[in-house]
Formats: sequence, structure tokens, C-alpha cells
Amino acid sequence: MGKMILEYLEGNRIYVCKKCHIHLSNYESRISKNFRGGSGQAFLLDRGINYHLGQLEDKDLMTGKHTIQNLSCNGCNQVIGWKYVKAYRESEKYKEGKIIIERNFLKRIKWN
Repeated sequence: MGKMILEYLEGNRIYVCKKCHIHLSNYESRISKNFRGGSGQAFLLDRGINYHLGQLEDKDLMTGKHTIQNLSCNGCNQVIGWKYVKAYRESEKYKEGKIIIERNFLKRIKWN
């Protein structure tokens, strides 16, 4: 495997991996905090960085069937959430292409 190149975000509120502290997203990318993951509260985000995707899989979630891919942190390889690839219900299509990161795996850094 080649050298890993990490991206860094600008802004005053950055979400980092709780375990290895690499940048994952920022407050401006957060669409909603009213989501649930396996460990509790999760954020729906428009954009994230420094993660890699797992295999496509169909899952029956609380809001119906979706095709997803697990998100793993590039720094520590921990599964931190998932990406919505396809929603089978019309009312859930807005999630396609968006990511979920579970709050339990995030730490927020705030600069003034």
C-alpha cells in the first residue's frame, strides 16, 4: 500500500475521529443530528473526508430498505458509519449519496 494522504478541513468546528483525531467532516456539512446508528445518535452529513468505503450491501433500516456501504476511518480503520447508495422508498431518496457518522466515534474541535 502506498503512502496515505490525509485531507484537512478549515473552519471553526471540525469533526474528528475520536480514536485517531483525523478530520472527518465539519459543522457546515451537517444536514441533521436526528439520526440513529448502532451506538446511538448519528449525524447525516453532506460531505466527509479521510474515510474509505466497504462493500455494497442491502440493509433493512428503521426507514426501510437501503443499499449502503460502511465508512471506515483512514487513520485507525474503525467503522464509523455508512454511506447511503440507494433508497428504495421515494421519501428516502434525499439520503442517496449522503453519509452517516455515529456521534460515538466523533469528537468536535472548536476554534474561536
